[in-house]
Amino acid sequence: MTAIKGLLVMDVDSTLVQEEVIDLLGEEAGVGKQVAEITERAMRGELDFQQALAERVATLKGLPESIFDKVYARIHFNKGAKKLVNELHARGYKIGLVSGGFHETVDRLAEEAEIDYVKANHLEIRDGILTGRTYGDIVTKDIKVQKLRDWAAENELSLNQTVAMGDGANDLPMIQLAGIGIAFCAKPIVREQAPYQIKEPDLYKVIEILDEVNI
Repeated sequence: MTAIKGLLVMDVDSTLVQEEVIDLLGEEAGVGKQVAEITERAMRGELDFQQALAERVATLKGLPESIFDKVYARIHFNKGAKKLVNELHARGYKIGLVSGGFHETVDRLAEEAEIDYVKANHLEIRDGILTGRTYGDIVTKDIKVQKLRDWAAENELSLNQTVAMGDGANDLPMIQLAGIGIAFCAKPIVREQAPYQIKEPDLYKVIEILDEVNI
């Protein structure tokens, strides 16, 4: 087996994909504006993430499970996403997704893009209907950091051999911990504190940073 040379861990909403999936779900529930406002405040670091997630998920109560198919059809990968994954795999990297979104859509994105690891939230569904609650661990900023550490250790990598990328306040700790931390079209708080920045929505720009740093 070929030795793994590096690890990229990235956020999903507004990073891997263009949309905030929770906002799309909110639109389908008829509360899109309310949900989008909470999302924006949470990403700027103005609200506790877990509290903000619980408030948004509560608005989805009563939606049918089939909603995920409708929403998935509205999701678009950011430019360069699959090209980046293919190039990193060719260079001996593993790729992981850490998302405050939901396995119901993130798993499908990971499968489509051939991504190695996924950690996201679970929406509770009973009799085919969303209950307005989650179950299991919530993917907080601390969980994102932990998965970066776990996946690096699993592949016998030091943190210097890792890359972390995201756009919101929830991503900052992992961005600051990784060997290369990248703010991707990010909120001001993230742009100010991340070591590296990508300012245009093209994920393949990650390769330019890797080549510049030479890891």
